[in-house]
Amino acid sequence: MEQFDVVVIGAGAAGMFCAALAGQGGCRVLLLDNGKKAGRKILMSGGGRCNFTNMYTEPAAYLSQNPHFCKSALARYTQWDFIDLVNRHGIAYHEKTLGQLFCDDSAQQIVDLLLKECEKGNVTIRLRSEVLAVAKSDEGYTLALNGAEVSARSVVVASGGLSMPGLGASPFGYKLAEQFGLKVLPTRAALVPFTLHKPLLEHLQTLSGVSVPSVVTAENGVAFKESILFTHRGLSGPAILQLSSYWQPGEFVSINLLPNLDLAAFLDEERRAHPNQSLKNTLAQQLPKRLVECLQTLGQLPDVTLRQLNVPQQAALVESLQAWRVQPNGTEGYRTAEVTLGGVDTRALSSKTMMANNVPGLYFIGEVVDVTGWLGGYNFQWAWSSAWACAQALVAEQQP
Repeated sequence: MEQFDVVVIGAGAAGMFCAALAGQGGCRVLLLDNGKKAGRKILMSGGGRCNFTNMYTEPAAYLSQNPHFCKSALARYTQWDFIDLVNRHGIAYHEKTLGQLFCDDSAQQIVDLLLKECEKGNVTIRLRSEVLAVAKSDEGYTLALNGAEVSARSVVVASGGLSMPGLGASPFGYKLAEQFGLKVLPTRAALVPFTLHKPLLEHLQTLSGVSVPSVVTAENGVAFKESILFTHRGLSGPAILQLSSYWQPGEFVSINLLPNLDLAAFLDEERRAHPNQSLKNTLAQQLPKRLVECLQTLGQLPDVTLRQLNVPQQAALVESLQAWRVQPNGTEGYRTAEVTLGGVDTRALSSKTMMANNVPGLYFIGEVVDVTGWLGGYNFQWAWSSAWACAQALVAEQQP
């Protein structure tokens, strides 16, 4: 039976980075993945350009039932540390919006960076390797793989969440946590588009592809100011994806379609200048014409001229455009979700090392744990930071 110091399960962002750092620190590392390619989710991210971190990363941008847990790792391995690594590899990148950093060329560059770092650490990588069973003994762990058995002093679970099952996502990490007595918090799809109830969807489907800068607010008061995108299934775009992490089934969301405009003052001014102009044409100066027409068929704006628009109608119009209440039917689920909310309860882990408090040598990093970042590179930064914290502990274990 082959023996290693560390077996890392999952060759995604967190797993590859942890394996590389542990290997460079002197550990004999085996990195396993059930897919035929390392970093599959990285390659899909950021429209193929990988939004690899965010310049404004801070703990407040993460959701967890144990909100303080992420602070230690994020403080010890920051976005600037990973940016420095990207620079050392000569990868050109740019800021898109709100501190989001993307590769100029391709997400493959981040995968290549991680593979090179693994090579530097002499990491053994085995793809198409399924872990069938994990057993603990006094010496460490024995893993039954398809066709082989390996042993290691430590096991790192970096198998991700349930999002994007087409890329090999599975509940493996949760099952392993439960096998060793760790609590797993309920999971659900996050950073995911909303679906809509049929009557409203039938009206809005005509807007598929239309994008509008907005402020979207959840019932708990959390709000995001970014674009929304109408789709043939419902609502998407950055503001909606962000809000999906805070939305609960049955709740309404409030959408301000004109967040940068004093709509009442604009209408008063236009009425003075063009009293006979139709309300529809006036609003089309500020919103896509197709959206204005659609809102009119929904009965949200009257078919009148500005002169005919009375005070109660104007007040109702301002309310419907700047606090439009929409009740999603649900979300598109794990199929299109960027991340999974929930996961391994972080109260069972050390925030310094990522090791299970009651199971020596068993670590959990990345998306498998109950830490979920905002859209925009925050989840990649959690992968890098949690992997780094874990690797430091693995290397320290090596010291006599």
